[in-house]
Amino acid sequence: MPLQSLATDAFGVLTISLVFLTATLGLLCIFHSLYFQFWISRRHYLQLRYFNGPWVSRIILILVSIWWGFGEIVRLRFLHTRLFSSQAWQRSICKFYILSNLGFAEPSMFLILSFLLHASLQKRESGTLSRRWNRKSLAYVLLFCFPIFIMQIAIILVGAGFSNEEQSDKKISISKFFTCASSLTDGDTVCKYPLLSTIILAGFYALLICYVTYVGAQILSLVINKGLRRRIYVLIASVILLLPLRALLLGFSVLPSPGSLLYEASVFLSFLMLLFCTTVGICTLVFFPVSDSLALRDIGHAGIRGMPYDDYYHDGALLIVNQSDQRPSRNSDESAKSGSTSFCSINLGGFAASEDISEARLSHGPAIIPSSVS
Repeated sequence: MPLQSLATDAFGVLTISLVFLTATLGLLCIFHSLYFQFWISRRHYLQLRYFNGPWVSRIILILVSIWWGFGEIVRLRFLHTRLFSSQAWQRSICKFYILSNLGFAEPSMFLILSFLLHASLQKRESGTLSRRWNRKSLAYVLLFCFPIFIMQIAIILVGAGFSNEEQSDKKISISKFFTCASSLTDGDTVCKYPLLSTIILAGFYALLICYVTYVGAQILSLVINKGLRRRIYVLIASVILLLPLRALLLGFSVLPSPGSLLYEASVFLSFLMLLFCTTVGICTLVFFPVSDSLALRDIGHAGIRGMPYDDYYHDGALLIVNQSDQRPSRNSDESAKSGSTSFCSINLGGFAASEDISEARLSHGPAIIPSSVS
């Protein structure tokens, strides 16, 4: 028992530490996104708004990720048993966790991630850089999350119905594995993952993996920047590999005794899977794009002569310098003469990716800004 209690507390401390580290990274990304948006508006570099178009969706993704991390902290046994002495409150916390994280936070996080990934395939004329696109995307996220949330509510209500009535051993067994969100162990309430909730989440993961794989394959067929290709490969691989592993671990967690070392280990590993996948998504779709865009600003201030950068930074800095000098940006013919390979004229479904930096769609998009690694 002392060893089991020590392991449970260790998993809890690691969970809290990792959540706070991820939240710190998220807050840093929010600050950079807001700063870049303010810088574009203040300097009137309207064409560069293209690179920070879905900034609202990026911020919402980070906020939902922080909310998910908060839910993971609240569910910890050693924390909520100290905060709430009433077992009724402890059971309510476990139900809240199922509805908040499995019913809302996880589906909405990956839906926003998918929309940001898909945004890089859209043309400028489709309004990716506009507020309307952000509003539509967030509305679709809420619409698609609503059925999952309702099903999780139904599972919680069914579990409560089983626990409030005269039960046979068979009903107790069904409730224990399929609908029970909490269990009493050594006088403390341990949060569980109902098997039906895990099945619903696994079905959502399956659809998400198919969509992300399809969109990622389209992006990889267009991208010519090696650094960006590596980012997309890592993102797709993390979604394909880690989400099924998380679903399997959550499904396996109904077999060990709640609160046991095996149970705590499987739940913690499932948490790590989702945390790593979320961190990869935030870095790929928020941190690196904004960081690369801010690098354009620095290059624009320093000038573009003799820069040891790739064509992306050359063209982006030239755009900033030209706008600062009140001269129109280069047309596609001048870009071709400069020897640019990243912005060569290529037809993407009837759209020419060669006019200027804000219309370049081949290796750079509003959600996935290109890497400086060529």
